Amino acid sequence: MSARVAALCAELGPGAMLPGERELSGRFGVSRATVRKALEELMARRVVERRHGAGTFVRRPAVAQPLMATSFGDDMRRRGLEPSSRLLWWDTVVADTELAGRLEMPGGEAVLRVCRVRLADGEPMTLETLHAPAERVPGLTGEDLEGAASYYDILVTRFGRRIRSGTQSVAPVVLEAHEADLLGVPPGDAALRFVRTSRDQHGEVVERVESLARGDRYLIEMDIMPPRDGAEPVSSGAMP
Repeated sequence: MSARVAALCAELGPGAMLPGERELSGRFGVSRATVRKALEELMARRVVERRHGAGTFVRRPAVAQPLMATSFGDDMRRRGLEPSSRLLWWDTVVADTELAGRLEMPGGEAVLRVCRVRLADGEPMTLETLHAPAERVPGLTGEDLEGAASYYDILVTRFGRRIRSGTQSVAPVVLEAHEADLLGVPPGDAALRFVRTSRDQHGEVVERVESLARGDRYLIEMDIMPPRDGAEPVSSGAMP
């Protein structure tokens, strides 16, 4: 039975909503218990997913996240998805010693903070908070980063700054209720926490981004190289 429902999923396509158990039972001429068991098997195989209060949907394939300095928008478009952002809030704060150190700026100066939900084809993908030294992006506001706007593009066109290097860490986390709600997944779902610090061509930090990416939609993608003769291998990340 699970093979027949899987075939229907392939016909409907990623993101499509499946008919209810009663309709599937009538379509395939089996009991609802048999349908329910088949759906549970497909959930375990990550073919379908249940969304609380909405129904059962064909699971979209996970998006591979390369460990490189690419913008969210460029990454999504490269995978055939249309990126956008929903602004949640923005403000400016005075940098304390810890934040100033992370942004490599003097303490007591202003920092722009922007919190957005990043979407692909209208579906929430990440919950992201940007920190940027206000002096390095004068006049920038959260409204400038809503919709299809790209922070990296604005850095180039308005401020003449290009991302040239950076560091990024990745760790698994469990989503709290408000985070899960914004990402459209059940509370307690797994996620990946990215923390990225990027520098421009002058070596100045122009962003520190903390983002939560849905665990069901992201994979980590990295290049690996064999060690040089006589050299010890160098690890750039962890793989399962």
